[in-house]
Amino acid sequence: MDNNQKLTAQDLLHQTGGLSVSDTLEHLVGVFEGASAFSTSFSYEDQAITHLIASQQLNVSIFTLDTGRLFPETYSVWSSTLQRYNLPITAYYPNEQLLQDWVLANGPNAFYESTDLRKGCCNIRKVEPLKRALHGKRLWITGLRAEHSPNRESLPIIEWDEANQLFKYHPILHWSTDETKAFIAEHNIPYNPLHDKGFVSIGCAPCTRAIKPGEDFRAGRWWWEDASKKECGLHEHAENK
Repeated sequence: MDNNQKLTAQDLLHQTGGLSVSDTLEHLVGVFEGASAFSTSFSYEDQAITHLIASQQLNVSIFTLDTGRLFPETYSVWSSTLQRYNLPITAYYPNEQLLQDWVLANGPNAFYESTDLRKGCCNIRKVEPLKRALHGKRLWITGLRAEHSPNRESLPIIEWDEANQLFKYHPILHWSTDETKAFIAEHNIPYNPLHDKGFVSIGCAPCTRAIKPGEDFRAGRWWWEDASKKECGLHEHAENK
Protein backbone atom coordinates (compact mmCIF):
# COMPACT_ATOMS: atom_id res chain seq x y z
CA MET A 1 0.00 0.00 0.00
CA ASP A 2 1.47 3.38 -0.96
CA ASN A 3 1.23 6.56 1.08
CA ASN A 4 -1.64 7.90 -1.03
CA GLN A 5 -3.80 4.93 -0.13
CA LYS A 6 -3.37 5.75 3.57
CA LEU A 7 -4.59 9.29 3.11
CA THR A 8 -8.02 10.38 4.30
CA ALA A 9 -10.22 13.18 3.04
CA GLN A 10 -9.52 15.01 6.30
CA ASP A 11 -5.79 14.79 5.61
CA LEU A 12 -6.30 16.38 2.20
CA LEU A 13 -8.59 19.07 3.62
CA HIS A 14 -5.94 19.89 6.21
CA GLN A 15 -3.18 20.02 3.57
CA THR A 16 -5.16 22.42 1.39
CA GLY A 17 -6.76 24.57 4.08
CA GLY A 18 -6.46 28.25 3.15
CA LEU A 19 -5.23 27.57 -0.38
CA SER A 20 -6.88 29.09 -3.44
CA VAL A 21 -8.78 26.92 -5.89
CA SER A 22 -5.85 27.01 -8.31
CA ASP A 23 -3.31 26.09 -5.63
CA THR A 24 -5.53 23.33 -4.26
CA LEU A 25 -5.91 21.86 -7.74
CA GLU A 26 -2.17 21.93 -8.26
CA HIS A 27 -1.51 20.33 -4.86
CA LEU A 28 -4.02 17.51 -5.27
CA VAL A 29 -2.96 16.70 -8.82
CA GLY A 30 0.58 16.51 -7.50
CA VAL A 31 -0.42 14.17 -4.67
CA PHE A 32 -2.18 11.86 -7.13
CA GLU A 33 0.31 12.26 -9.96
CA GLY A 34 -0.97 10.64 -13.13
CA ALA A 35 -4.16 9.42 -11.49
CA SER A 36 -6.42 12.50 -11.56
CA ALA A 37 -9.50 12.79 -13.76
CA PHE A 38 -11.96 15.57 -14.46
CA SER A 39 -15.46 14.87 -15.77
CA THR A 40 -16.95 17.60 -17.95
CA SER A 41 -20.47 18.07 -19.29
CA PHE A 42 -19.39 21.44 -20.76
CA SER A 43 -21.56 23.35 -18.28
CA TYR A 44 -20.61 26.77 -16.91
CA GLU A 45 -18.97 25.07 -13.96
CA ASP A 46 -17.05 22.52 -15.98
CA GLN A 47 -15.85 25.12 -18.47
CA ALA A 48 -14.43 27.18 -15.62
CA ILE A 49 -12.57 24.16 -14.27
CA THR A 50 -11.30 23.20 -17.72
CA HIS A 51 -9.86 26.71 -17.98
CA LEU A 52 -8.08 26.32 -14.62
CA ILE A 53 -6.63 22.95 -15.62
CA ALA A 54 -5.50 24.23 -19.01
CA SER A 55 -4.03 27.50 -17.76
CA GLN A 56 -1.96 25.64 -15.16
CA GLN A 57 -1.06 22.82 -17.56
CA LEU A 58 -2.04 20.24 -14.96
CA ASN A 59 -1.66 16.52 -15.55
CA VAL A 60 -5.37 15.71 -15.47
CA SER A 61 -7.28 13.32 -17.73
CA ILE A 62 -10.38 15.12 -18.99
CA PHE A 63 -13.35 13.02 -20.06
CA THR A 64 -17.01 13.42 -20.93
CA LEU A 65 -19.95 11.02 -21.02
CA ASP A 66 -21.56 11.10 -24.43
CA THR A 67 -24.96 9.57 -23.78
CA GLY A 68 -26.07 9.78 -27.39
CA ARG A 69 -28.96 12.08 -26.44
CA LEU A 70 -27.10 15.37 -25.89
CA PHE A 71 -28.17 18.77 -27.25
CA PRO A 72 -26.54 19.99 -30.48
CA GLU A 73 -25.35 23.02 -28.49
CA THR A 74 -23.40 20.72 -26.19
CA TYR A 75 -21.48 19.25 -29.10
CA SER A 76 -20.80 22.77 -30.37
CA VAL A 77 -19.26 23.95 -27.11
CA TRP A 78 -17.31 20.67 -26.94
CA SER A 79 -15.76 21.56 -30.31
CA SER A 80 -15.12 25.16 -29.22
CA THR A 81 -13.39 23.92 -26.08
CA LEU A 82 -11.06 21.68 -28.07
CA GLN A 83 -10.16 24.59 -30.33
CA ARG A 84 -9.59 26.98 -27.44
CA TYR A 85 -7.49 24.79 -25.15
CA ASN A 86 -6.04 22.13 -27.46
CA LEU A 87 -6.51 19.52 -24.73
CA PRO A 88 -7.61 15.93 -25.33
CA ILE A 89 -11.11 15.17 -24.05
CA THR A 90 -11.90 11.47 -24.02
CA ALA A 91 -15.51 10.51 -24.72
CA TYR A 92 -17.06 7.48 -23.03
CA TYR A 93 -20.14 5.97 -24.65
CA PRO A 94 -22.85 3.58 -23.44
CA ASN A 95 -22.20 -0.13 -23.79
CA GLU A 96 -23.78 -0.96 -27.16
CA GLN A 97 -25.35 -4.26 -26.12
CA LEU A 98 -26.78 -2.94 -22.85
CA LEU A 99 -28.32 0.04 -24.61
CA GLN A 100 -29.65 -2.03 -27.50
CA ASP A 101 -31.31 -4.48 -25.10
CA TRP A 102 -32.85 -1.70 -23.00
CA VAL A 103 -34.33 0.11 -26.00
CA LEU A 104 -35.57 -3.15 -27.48
CA ALA A 105 -37.34 -4.06 -24.24
CA ASN A 106 -38.67 -0.61 -23.31
CA GLY A 107 -38.62 1.73 -26.31
CA PRO A 108 -36.47 4.82 -26.92
CA ASN A 109 -38.34 7.17 -24.54
CA ALA A 110 -39.38 4.81 -21.76
CA PHE A 111 -37.67 7.02 -19.18
CA TYR A 112 -40.85 9.13 -19.13
CA GLU A 113 -42.89 6.15 -17.92
CA SER A 114 -41.37 5.51 -14.49
CA THR A 115 -38.50 6.51 -12.23
CA ASP A 116 -37.12 2.98 -12.38
CA LEU A 117 -36.99 3.01 -16.16
CA ARG A 118 -35.43 6.47 -16.16
CA LYS A 119 -32.77 5.38 -13.69
CA GLY A 120 -32.13 2.30 -15.80
CA CYS A 121 -31.50 4.53 -18.78
CA CYS A 122 -29.19 6.79 -16.74
CA ASN A 123 -27.31 3.76 -15.49
CA ILE A 124 -26.59 2.56 -19.02
CA ARG A 125 -25.86 5.96 -20.54
CA LYS A 126 -23.97 7.53 -17.61
CA VAL A 127 -23.13 5.38 -14.59
CA GLU A 128 -21.61 2.37 -16.35
CA PRO A 129 -19.48 4.55 -18.69
CA LEU A 130 -18.38 6.59 -15.66
CA LYS A 131 -17.06 3.43 -13.98
CA ARG A 132 -14.91 2.81 -17.04
CA ALA A 133 -13.72 6.42 -17.13
CA LEU A 134 -12.67 6.37 -13.47
CA HIS A 135 -11.00 2.98 -13.53
CA GLY A 136 -7.51 3.26 -12.06
CA LYS A 137 -7.97 6.88 -10.98
CA ARG A 138 -7.39 8.16 -7.44
CA LEU A 139 -8.88 11.65 -7.70
CA TRP A 140 -12.10 12.70 -9.43
CA ILE A 141 -12.51 16.45 -9.99
CA THR A 142 -16.12 17.55 -10.43
CA GLY A 143 -18.08 20.71 -11.20
CA LEU A 144 -20.66 20.26 -8.42
CA ARG A 145 -21.95 23.47 -6.85
CA ALA A 146 -23.89 23.67 -3.59
CA GLU A 147 -26.35 26.14 -5.09
CA HIS A 148 -27.66 23.50 -7.48
CA SER A 149 -29.15 21.21 -4.85
CA PRO A 150 -30.01 21.33 -1.12
CA ASN A 151 -28.30 17.95 -0.79
CA ARG A 152 -24.99 19.52 -1.80
CA GLU A 153 -24.95 22.34 0.76
CA SER A 154 -23.33 20.16 3.44
CA LEU A 155 -20.80 18.50 1.13
CA PRO A 156 -17.12 18.85 2.00
CA ILE A 157 -14.95 20.21 -0.79
CA ILE A 158 -12.89 16.99 -0.65
CA GLU A 159 -14.53 13.67 0.17
CA TRP A 160 -14.03 9.95 -0.13
CA ASP A 161 -16.31 8.32 -2.70
CA GLU A 162 -16.95 4.81 -1.44
CA ALA A 163 -18.85 3.76 -4.56
CA ASN A 164 -15.94 4.54 -6.88
CA GLN A 165 -13.13 4.03 -4.36
CA LEU A 166 -11.41 7.37 -4.90
CA PHE A 167 -11.32 10.92 -3.60
CA LYS A 168 -13.59 13.59 -5.06
CA TYR A 169 -12.70 17.26 -5.20
CA HIS A 170 -15.35 19.91 -5.89
CA PRO A 171 -13.22 23.02 -6.54
CA ILE A 172 -16.05 25.52 -7.09
CA LEU A 173 -18.58 23.96 -4.72
CA HIS A 174 -19.22 27.29 -2.99
CA TRP A 175 -19.08 29.61 -5.98
CA SER A 176 -22.34 31.40 -6.67
CA THR A 177 -23.91 31.49 -10.10
CA ASP A 178 -22.89 35.12 -10.47
CA GLU A 179 -19.29 34.31 -9.54
CA THR A 180 -19.22 31.47 -12.05
CA LYS A 181 -20.64 33.63 -14.83
CA ALA A 182 -18.19 36.42 -13.99
CA PHE A 183 -15.25 34.01 -14.24
CA ILE A 184 -16.50 32.78 -17.62
CA ALA A 185 -16.85 36.35 -18.89
CA GLU A 186 -13.52 37.55 -17.49
CA HIS A 187 -11.57 34.81 -19.26
CA ASN A 188 -13.73 34.71 -22.40
CA ILE A 189 -14.37 31.01 -21.91
CA PRO A 190 -16.63 29.26 -24.44
CA TYR A 191 -19.90 28.15 -22.87
CA ASN A 192 -23.14 26.44 -23.79
CA PRO A 193 -25.57 29.03 -25.24
CA LEU A 194 -28.47 27.13 -23.64
CA HIS A 195 -27.42 28.77 -20.38
CA ASP A 196 -28.60 32.07 -21.85
CA LYS A 197 -32.02 30.55 -22.53
CA GLY A 198 -32.88 29.50 -18.98
CA PHE A 199 -31.15 26.12 -18.94
CA VAL A 200 -29.27 25.75 -15.66
CA SER A 201 -28.37 22.07 -15.47
CA ILE A 202 -27.87 20.70 -18.98
CA GLY A 203 -28.00 16.96 -19.55
CA CYS A 204 -29.71 14.78 -22.15
CA ALA A 205 -32.07 16.70 -24.44
CA PRO A 206 -35.22 14.65 -23.68
CA CYS A 207 -34.68 15.08 -19.93
CA THR A 208 -33.75 18.76 -19.72
CA ARG A 209 -35.77 21.96 -20.08
CA ALA A 210 -35.32 25.62 -19.24
CA ILE A 211 -36.51 26.66 -15.81
CA LYS A 212 -39.13 29.33 -15.21
CA PRO A 213 -38.59 32.41 -13.00
CA GLY A 214 -38.73 31.37 -9.36
CA GLU A 215 -38.28 27.65 -10.05
CA ASP A 216 -35.67 25.58 -8.26
CA PHE A 217 -32.36 24.95 -10.04
CA ARG A 218 -33.18 21.26 -10.50
CA ALA A 219 -36.67 21.90 -11.88
CA GLY A 220 -35.34 21.63 -15.41
CA ARG A 221 -34.12 18.06 -14.99
CA TRP A 222 -36.58 15.12 -15.08
CA TRP A 223 -39.38 17.61 -14.42
CA TRP A 224 -42.04 14.88 -14.56
CA GLU A 225 -40.62 13.17 -11.44
CA ASP A 226 -40.88 13.82 -7.71
CA ALA A 227 -38.15 16.29 -6.70
CA SER A 228 -36.69 13.87 -4.14
CA LYS A 229 -35.86 11.35 -6.89
CA LYS A 230 -33.95 13.64 -9.22
CA GLU A 231 -30.56 11.95 -9.36
CA CYS A 232 -28.95 9.98 -12.15
CA GLY A 233 -26.55 7.96 -10.00
CA LEU A 234 -23.30 9.76 -10.80
CA HIS A 235 -23.10 11.50 -7.42
CA GLU A 236 -25.45 9.47 -5.27
CA HIS A 237 -22.86 8.61 -2.64
CA ALA A 238 -21.91 12.24 -2.17
CA GLU A 239 -25.41 13.62 -2.07
CA ASN A 240 -26.85 10.95 0.19
CA LYS A 241 -24.25 11.40 2.92
